[in-house]
Amino acid sequence: MPKTIEQINEKIARKTVKVVRADQMTEIVRDLGPDKAAEEVDVVTTGTFGAMCSSGAWLNFGHSDLPIKMSRVWLNDVELYAGAAAVDAYLGATQLSETEGLRYGGAHVIEDLLRGKPVVLRAVSYGTDCYPRKRILTSLTLDNLNTALLSNPRNGYQRYAAAANSSGKTIRTYMGTLLPKLGNVTFSGAGSLSPLSNDPEYRTIGLGTKIFLGGADGFITGPGTQHNPENQMGTLSVQGDLKEMSPDFLRAASFPGYGCTLYVGLGIPIPVLDADLARRTAVADAEIPATIYDYSVPHRTRPVLRNTNYAELKSGRVLIDGKSVPTSPLSSFALARRVAEELKGRIEEGTFTLTAPVQRLPGRARVGTLDLRPVERPISPRTQSPTTGPGKKRIRREEDRCVHCGHCLSLCAQNVFSKNGDWTIGLEAERCSACGVCAGACPVGALTLAAE
Repeated sequence: MPKTIEQINEKIARKTVKVVRADQMTEIVRDLGPDKAAEEVDVVTTGTFGAMCSSGAWLNFGHSDLPIKMSRVWLNDVELYAGAAAVDAYLGATQLSETEGLRYGGAHVIEDLLRGKPVVLRAVSYGTDCYPRKRILTSLTLDNLNTALLSNPRNGYQRYAAAANSSGKTIRTYMGTLLPKLGNVTFSGAGSLSPLSNDPEYRTIGLGTKIFLGGADGFITGPGTQHNPENQMGTLSVQGDLKEMSPDFLRAASFPGYGCTLYVGLGIPIPVLDADLARRTAVADAEIPATIYDYSVPHRTRPVLRNTNYAELKSGRVLIDGKSVPTSPLSSFALARRVAEELKGRIEEGTFTLTAPVQRLPGRARVGTLDLRPVERPISPRTQSPTTGPGKKRIRREEDRCVHCGHCLSLCAQNVFSKNGDWTIGLEAERCSACGVCAGACPVGALTLAAE
């Protein structure tokens, strides 16, 4: 018999609700069938923890005396968008520091604020009668902000592409470091734990759905930018109170040669209203397709090297033109599972209830392209040259920085890195030849080469 969200919330209040993670639901449905599983299970929790560049935060600084209408704003030399009200600004995760370049950006400012660190606020203004101050220089912490709203226009891709490099040189991309001559394949997304893959028709997901975001309660505010449901690549626009979040579930990163991003922990509870939703939440990695593209071709349309699925990608090897190529994720399966488990615990404890969407995500959407057209006055784009940090002499891992994304798995020829059944990444330093490839590629800077 079908259930309602209200009935499930009553079970949550009585603490009789049955909750399982999405990766557990596959076996439950296989053993019981969709109908019986729908009777047994009330909620399936999902989770993802990956680099989500389209992230950032709206901040309100409050008014100084004399007051200022900020026309340009920087935090730790990272410029914010100040085209809103006098003391409101948007801090984009990928915006780079004007002094540190690729090593530090908006995502790092967000993490610094979350960790209670003071940051330097610098602002300028043209001055007005009601806002006479023209300059300000001070320091502040997250507690000093009136508002800090994590507001991400595109998170939680339903699935994502995989990347390889057929050229003769190493290339640096938003898909990580890609070794030459098909030396490795990287991929992103949480597979069977992916929120949107567990409700692909968006029956329970939409505007107003309450979610787990960065360790706190958040909400879906609509479809994300580039929402492409017809190709199983739906996205989410989300927001939540940054002051309630945790650096355990929001982590700054910098991909060498590419730039900054923010790892975001995001989880959505799927209410099992009927057998159809039970069946869909039992999706397996092998049922989620992925395409491996050749990223050595720097065009909007890249050559397809082959089609595959998340089960094969997670196996650690794929065949491309007869060659066995190592694979590694950029998303953290270990932390995606932790997100789903944390959300499961909060529902069971009665501290997290479900909400029905005010409006479902659209099932059809057009994703267009930017076509270049002649203009009367050409505008020269501003570019920044990539920077490369110096290397050291011996491998070392900072455990409190490592997010167990697994990118290092496919980069090391000496098999220094390994994974266990929970996708926790192990390290055998004695195998290391000190080539430095992994240290140069680590997006969160957890690996370094230090003197022996």
